[in-house]
This record gives sequence, C-alpha cells and structure tokens, in this order.
Amino acid sequence: MINSDREPRLERRRRPGYKAAAGVFAVGMMGTTLPTPLYGLYRQQLGFSELIVTVVFAVYAVGVIAALLVAGGFSDVLGRRPVLLAALGLAALSAVCFLAEGGLPLLYTGRVLSGFSAGLLSGTGTAAVLELAPPERRGRAGLAATAANMGGLGLGPLVSGLLAEYAPWPLELPFVVHLVLLAAAVSVVCLLSETVPRSDPRPPLRPQGMRIPPQVRGVFGPCALAAFAGFSMLGLFTAVAPAFLTQTLGERNLAVAGAVVFCVFCASTCGQVLMGRIGPRRALLLGCAVLVAGLLLIGASLLLKAFPVLLAGALTGGAGQGMALRAGLTEVSDAAPGAHRGATISAFFVVAYVGISLPVVGVGALTVALGLRTAGVVFTACAVLLVTAVGVRVRRNLSEAAARS
Repeated sequence: MINSDREPRLERRRRPGYKAAAGVFAVGMMGTTLPTPLYGLYRQQLGFSELIVTVVFAVYAVGVIAALLVAGGFSDVLGRRPVLLAALGLAALSAVCFLAEGGLPLLYTGRVLSGFSAGLLSGTGTAAVLELAPPERRGRAGLAATAANMGGLGLGPLVSGLLAEYAPWPLELPFVVHLVLLAAAVSVVCLLSETVPRSDPRPPLRPQGMRIPPQVRGVFGPCALAAFAGFSMLGLFTAVAPAFLTQTLGERNLAVAGAVVFCVFCASTCGQVLMGRIGPRRALLLGCAVLVAGLLLIGASLLLKAFPVLLAGALTGGAGQGMALRAGLTEVSDAAPGAHRGATISAFFVVAYVGISLPVVGVGALTVALGLRTAGVVFTACAVLLVTAVGVRVRRNLSEAAARS
C-alpha cells in the first residue's frame, strides 16, 4: 500500500528548488539593464541630451519604488508564484515597448514597466529563493538571492553590449533574446512550489507603504542607508559610465561599455561571497570602507582620464557594495517576522532604489551645467561623505552591541 502522505513530499522534491528560483530572479532583473550600452545609439537616433538619459534611467527607479510601495507585500497574501508571473509579464511588455520604439514616450513607458517588474521581483524573488531552500542551506540561499539580483543586473549590459556591437539589429536583438529567456523563466515559475500558505478568507490587498515591523527597526536604518549609498554608485555606472567612456576616453565599443558595467555587478557578487565568511555586521562596516575606496578611485579616474583607474574603482566599489548589500539584507531578513518578510524586504529595496534614482538625475543636471567630468567628481565626493557617515553609524552600533553583551 502506498503512503498517500509520501507522494506529495516526493512530488515537492522533484520540483525546482531555490537555485531555479534564483535563475528566474536573474532573468527578470537582466531586462532592467539591457538598455544601458544602447543609450548612445538612442541619443543619436532621437537627439536628446545626457540629462534626458539620466531621466529615462530614473523613470525606471520611480517604477521600482512605486511597485514596492504599492505591491511590496502582495506576495505575502497572494503567494510568491502569482507575483513572480506578473513581474515576468511586465518585463515582457517592457521589451515589447523597446522593440516598437518610436520616440521618448515608448522609452519612458518601457522603463516604467521595467521598474514595475523589478519592484515586484526585488522583494518577492528574494523571499521565494530564501523560502524554497532547506534550513541547512539558508545561508547559500541568501547568497543565491543577492547574487541573482546583482548578477542579473550585470548580465543585462554585457549581453546587450555584445549583441549590439557584433550582431545585427543592435536596438532589437537584445530584447528578442530577453523575451525568449522570459518565456523559459515563466515555465520554471509554473513548476516552483508555493511557499505562502493559503488563508481562507484571503486578506484584502492594500498598498503596503513603508511597512517596517517594530522588531526590525533597530537594524533597518544603517542597513538601508548602506544600500542607498551602494546603489547610488551602481546608478552612476549604469546611467553615466558608457557616456564617460565615449566622450572622455574615446572608447566607442559597445561591448566594452557593457563589460565595464558588468564588472561592477560581478564584483558586487564577489563581495557578497566574502560577506559569508566574516558575518553580516562586520561585513556591513567593511563594505562601507571598501565602497569609499572604490568611490575615491572613480573620482580619481574622472580627474586623470584613466581607464585602468576607472576599472579599479568599479571593481573595488562593486565589491564594497555587494558586501554591504548582502550584509544589510541578511540582517533585515533575519529580523523580519515571516508573515511580513516580503513587505520588509520591499521596504529595504525602496531605500536602495531611491539611491539609484535621485543622485543619478542630479548628476545629469550637473552635467548640463558643469560637464560630465566635473559632475562625476561632485557626485563621488558627496557619496564618499554619505558612506563614511553610514560607516561611523554602523561602527557605533557594533560598539554598543558589544558593550551590552
């Protein structure tokens, strides 16, 4: 006689696990940075300024923040799979807008839809990866989630840069490839186990806003500020670095521009691996210090017009950003109650994506008045001050925690 309880357990074991969910997460995030090396081509075709490039980029971040604030906790009610499918659908619509591109309105629409997709993925994808992992692999799952986030963001410019430089249809083929990957990701999501238990009756869906449970507030501030500073650096690279390579260094190869941005996100993933070896609290402090070093190198590269220094700054800053991001996300996720984990992680990413939008628009505005180099130097100086202040706050918190113990 077959044990009926055993069959569901065996079926669950056959279903894709947290690694498959991380792959879905990466494919979804990849679409958000696909246009990065292509902005120069759009500028030539549509004739807009560097300020408009940063505004187009920032519109994406506005979409992310809106999705996080409105629907950041929806997956805690509806389940992870329906929200993941919605996010992938929005990513597909964004790709269609870029394929049908006929001017700035469709570029804005595509970026907003991409932002909605990333906003849903940031909290829901992270929670799904963590919850699909067995308890003994929770640490690996945390790395997989943050690596999928950063790795997907890095793959976008790398893939589109290579395709735009060495394949036909530079403004179309990257998005066609992404649509194929999204179709594969949808099929994987349909096979994933649902980790949110159904409740009857189902609670009503309401905009979550910045919902931070009381037990998380002590660690949320410094962790979120560190994420803000790190994402500011990422925003600078994804929006402005290709233009700096072209206008200041004379490097017009789109594959090189995409590879430089990819290096930042690849270094971020390496920083996340390092975090696992030293613990989240110490990694948060060390990540801030490494991020400061990277920002100083980036500022020096702008002054010296030196590509090797820019690359060194990208690698150093990316490592610091990744270390601080995973440390902060681990602290916040561990402190959050299970019933509100998705909403809490979404609030964390709201602060991070404010960092990727407002400073970048500021750089674009300064570029019009001061030029790209000077604007970049001003930005890096402000970012160094912010990260230093966050590092001091984190060190104070560590000292207070040590004194209490």
